[in-house]
Amino acid sequence: MSLTPAGFARTADQGFARLHWHDGGWVRPPAAELRRLRGLEIDWPAGEVPLDDVMELAAAGVPLTAAHAPAWVPAGLAALLTDRDWLAHEPGGGLRCLADLRREEHSVRLRRLARPTATPKVSIVMATMRPGLVGEALAQMARQRGVEAEVVLGLHGFTYDEVRPAVESCPLPVSWVEAERAVPFGEVLNRAAAQATGDHLAKWDDDDWYGPDHLADLVMAAAYSGADVVGTTGEFFYLEPLHVTVRRVTFASGASYPSEVWSDHVAGGTITVSRAAFHDLGGFPALPRSVDREFLKAAHESGARIYRTHGLGYMLRRGLGGGHTWQLPLGHFLKVAANQWHGFRPSLLMEAA
Repeated sequence: MSLTPAGFARTADQGFARLHWHDGGWVRPPAAELRRLRGLEIDWPAGEVPLDDVMELAAAGVPLTAAHAPAWVPAGLAALLTDRDWLAHEPGGGLRCLADLRREEHSVRLRRLARPTATPKVSIVMATMRPGLVGEALAQMARQRGVEAEVVLGLHGFTYDEVRPAVESCPLPVSWVEAERAVPFGEVLNRAAAQATGDHLAKWDDDDWYGPDHLADLVMAAAYSGADVVGTTGEFFYLEPLHVTVRRVTFASGASYPSEVWSDHVAGGTITVSRAAFHDLGGFPALPRSVDREFLKAAHESGARIYRTHGLGYMLRRGLGGGHTWQLPLGHFLKVAANQWHGFRPSLLMEAA
């Protein structure tokens, strides 16, 4: 496919264009113009025609819509194309626009439908000092769709007996290593990763939330980008003491923080890399803090290609500070918020109860 989700623009500066069948082929705007559009409205021909071009556009995340779908359109595609809920919000207001968020969610759903892949084996690697969070984390791992997942835990400063009930109730294969509290966090991750057998290694943070397609989306992004390391934007944050959800699309400096781009930075709790590349890169730095940042820095300096996909299936939790290896005051997240909501308000793609 010549088109991929790379370059997806969160905010479109043009309205809808038409996708129609004419003289034996689908007619659409040039590729260079597609990212500027809010979407493409499909005009169906009178009879059945090939859908290859429609599926290519869907795989690239171009927002497609139709008032109806003929009976010859596959049911899954027809359901997405005719789901017009994402159009309920009027565009406007720049990055604070809820219409843009709904549009991006629709784009991601189209990508998932149009890019079926073989089920990859993914090793989820999580190091934790907090046995009380292991059960919730394992439950989210067990929700993952579209991948064959295994779990490798690094139990940092406590024993397996403290999490035995949570592990034994998890339907996924789980292995673990135990490490003393004095062992650097990065080294605990490496000891856990040494037990992984998957094609991909995916880092997981114990206190964040992950949607059920989180891992499948990352593997998909690795496939269409060809990147050595993939991860998501750190876009949604739940500020627990304030009971507030914020969405970040810029840095504190005001610089944009886009998705679907090549970058030297992704959210640390989403770093995903092939197992072979992980070993080639030397694993995580054996540090007590800043492990994610230093891993990405080393990867970038070695020439590894890092790709940042959408962050709609990931939500970070922030408390008052002491429990996080990445510490910033809550005021920082309020400052960079493009959207702010009372309560727990993740993207719809999280499928949160």
